[in-house]
Amino acid sequence: MDLKKYLESQGLSISKFAKMCDLPEITVTKYKYGDRIPNKANMKKIYSVTNNEVTPDDFYDLKKFDKEDTVVYRKRNSITPNTANILTEALPYIQQLSNKIIVIKFGGNAMVDGSLKNNFARDIVLLKQVGLHPVIVHGGGPQITSHLDKLGIKSKFANGMRITDPESIHIIEMVLGGLVNKDIVNSITSHGGKAVGLSGKDGGLIRAKKIIGEGEYKDIDFKNTGTVQSIDPEVVSLLDGSPFIPVIAPIGIGDDGTTYNINADLVAGKIAHILQANKYLILTNTTGILDGDNHLIKSINADKVKKLINEGVISSGMLPKIESALEAVSYGVEHVQIIDGTVDHAVLLELFTDEGIGTMIRRL
Repeated sequence: MDLKKYLESQGLSISKFAKMCDLPEITVTKYKYGDRIPNKANMKKIYSVTNNEVTPDDFYDLKKFDKEDTVVYRKRNSITPNTANILTEALPYIQQLSNKIIVIKFGGNAMVDGSLKNNFARDIVLLKQVGLHPVIVHGGGPQITSHLDKLGIKSKFANGMRITDPESIHIIEMVLGGLVNKDIVNSITSHGGKAVGLSGKDGGLIRAKKIIGEGEYKDIDFKNTGTVQSIDPEVVSLLDGSPFIPVIAPIGIGDDGTTYNINADLVAGKIAHILQANKYLILTNTTGILDGDNHLIKSINADKVKKLINEGVISSGMLPKIESALEAVSYGVEHVQIIDGTVDHAVLLELFTDEGIGTMIRRL
């Protein structure tokens, strides 16, 4: 049965079902009313929670081509979104953001899921095409860990940061500045965009210094894990004012020539600040910031975010993201949005729809 009938038969609210599936309420709402089609990851959650009663066939009609094993998914006419309404809703946002800088931190599952990565690349090309100036800063944690594991090098973390030793920094630089960066550039280029891959070393873009542990981490040697000392935005500004889309790997160089691996969230936040971006989007594997009862917070100011950190509600891997967001808004970035990168076309939904997705962090 379709999702609408299932929820009615079980007496479930969208809110409760969304929690059961670990999905945003807005996502389930759109699935229920046929405004959106679930991606594979979300379909698996729905399939499992409904004890197989809501299946892919309830969202898709399957049509086989002549070639064996080739399947195409087609939307049923009854749940085709009203394209005209969607475009009309997007128009004022496109006008408002035209010629504005949008910094996007690209990370999480969206970087390793082929479908999500492809959709992200298309979204970025669309942003540039309609007059926005996207700047991409990417992570690559899963890819780094995979390559280090193959070489028998164990990954260590402290305070949400990878501890990078001198033996692994060159591997990390190769993965971030080579494999991951060029893969994103190729994806954008394949959809008609003009992406240029950059390392923080290029043009002296990112000057870095070694992280010094504080508090309970004061005795930890972070070695080649760095933080941003300064940003020279000249090369990014030159590209951004042209048809090109900058794609930046978070590698920096110290005053003595030492190479540093820097958390991508910190780099993205600093770049958003230096470029005075109109918006800063952080793609994650979560729906946004959750309160103590695990409910999504749609909008929150910087002071209340700091309170959640002090209370331990925000911790671990979310801390670098939140810290970069707080720095960005404190230095004049209008809004920072933390959004679920596992939602198809998350960037477009956040920028060009009335409801948006995720959590907005604002200064006041």
